[in-house]
Amino acid sequence: MTAQTTTQRPVSRADAASMIFFMLAGIAIAAGSVVAAWIRIAEVLPGTDVPVLAEFAGTMADAPIGPDGAPVPVELATAYITAPRLPAASVAALVAQPLVASIAVVTVVACLLLVTWNMLRGRIFSRVNTALVTTAGMTGLVAYGVVPGLGNMGANGAFAEVSDRTFANVVGTVDVSGLFLVAFVAATATLVFTVGDRLRRDTEGLI
Repeated sequence: MTAQTTTQRPVSRADAASMIFFMLAGIAIAAGSVVAAWIRIAEVLPGTDVPVLAEFAGTMADAPIGPDGAPVPVELATAYITAPRLPAASVAALVAQPLVASIAVVTVVACLLLVTWNMLRGRIFSRVNTALVTTAGMTGLVAYGVVPGLGNMGANGAFAEVSDRTFANVVGTVDVSGLFLVAFVAATATLVFTVGDRLRRDTEGLI
């Protein structure tokens, strides 16, 4: 029995090419999220005439979808509303929303890029990769719950302004099924890398 300290595995050229493409795509996604966040923040910061996505429940409206554009009653689910001005709390929430989303995307992408880089070097299962995958999963899970909540806060302020605080039909929701799906994927990925790293350590030193 001989101590084995090297746990690297060769990576084929096809796999390496796929991983490099994945890394480039991740960098592009992260850069795009940062640009989109700054555009939205610049749109929100003046606090005037800001389009805000809002959710409705049982609210009827007329839409010009009948013959020759005749109005037809429809039930609103989501719509953009524009308030002439927003309260400071709503502005803060709408600024935080893209900022948190962008930070989350950059964090997740950075973690997965590091995991991919380690895999390119032949290091697949390790404590570092397990920690990176766990961090990516937890960041995505938290952002999935927090980002819509910040949007709801902004929408509440917009409704208060346009209705003079007389409209109370706005709702704030989080897609629970999507939240569970993200949590399941994150937990599964963490479990796979945790078990893989444990098996690697258990078999280390054996030939």
